[in-house]
Order: sequence, then structure tokens, then C-alpha cells
Amino acid sequence: MSVVTASGARRSRWAISFADLLLLLLGFFVMLQASGRHRDAMLAQVRQQFGGRVAAAATEIRAAELFLPGEAMLTPAGETRLKALAARFAGGHERLEISSRGSDPGRQRFDGWDLAAARLGAVARALKANGVGRDRLALRGLDQLDGESGKGQVLRIAVGQGRRR
Repeated sequence: MSVVTASGARRSRWAISFADLLLLLLGFFVMLQASGRHRDAMLAQVRQQFGGRVAAAATEIRAAELFLPGEAMLTPAGETRLKALAARFAGGHERLEISSRGSDPGRQRFDGWDLAAARLGAVARALKANGVGRDRLALRGLDQLDGESGKGQVLRIAVGQGRRR
């Protein structure tokens, strides 16, 4: 039978603490990866727990509510909705990130990429025309995955982490 000395126990104590830390980190990253489309919300909560600033919730708008079917031209209702959004963001200094998710099944003239990119540009131009500075607008990627089927293309406007230069 082996006898463990007091100095041997102290030396192995750090290894147990280190293994605990590694298992906690592994669990966190497994949860982060498994959360999929809810990852941004989960990271915002983690950021808040560690004293970080949490950005305001993003605004998601179905493209069908803003644009003519299969086109990148705003409807009168879409212009009104974007004017109201611009009024809400016009006085701030934070960066606004505009992104697109999904595709419009009713497209005719454009392919999926062209239509999504043209709509992103139309939203950015409408926000700029209604008082949001161009230096505050950032266009982000075109995610072609339809996470929630039946929604079609969804445009997302989120407040970023600081002013874009």
C-alpha cells in the first residue's frame, strides 16, 4: 500500500483544480456550440454577467414587409417603417450593423445573392436618407440558411460595439 505524504498531496491539488477549470471551459464551449442560432443572446448574457455592456436587442424585419415581391424597391409601408427606425437611431453614436438571413422564394429578376445584397443596400440608403450617418452603418454577411422556414428573407438591424470609423 502506498503512503501519500503531505507534500505530495499539495503538489497534486493544483492538478485537480486545473482539471476542474478545463472541464468547466469545455462545458461552456459545448453549450455555446450547441446553442446554434441563440448564440448571440447567450454571449450577451455572459458578457453582462462579467460586467460588460449589453447592446440593445436587434430589430428583425421580414423583407416581405418592406419590399415589393422579388424586388429591392421599398413599398410605401416599408419606407415608413424604415423612417421610424431611422428616427430611433438618428441621435445615437453607436454603429448599426445591417445583415440579411434567408432568401426570398419569390425572386424573379435577381438570384438570391443579388436580391439580398440589393435589399441590404436599400435599407442602408433609407436609413442614411433619414438621418443616420453613413459612418455608423455597417453591412454584414448574407446568410443563405433559412433558420426558420417560411419566413423568407429577414433583415436584422443591430447596435454594434462602438462607433465605426
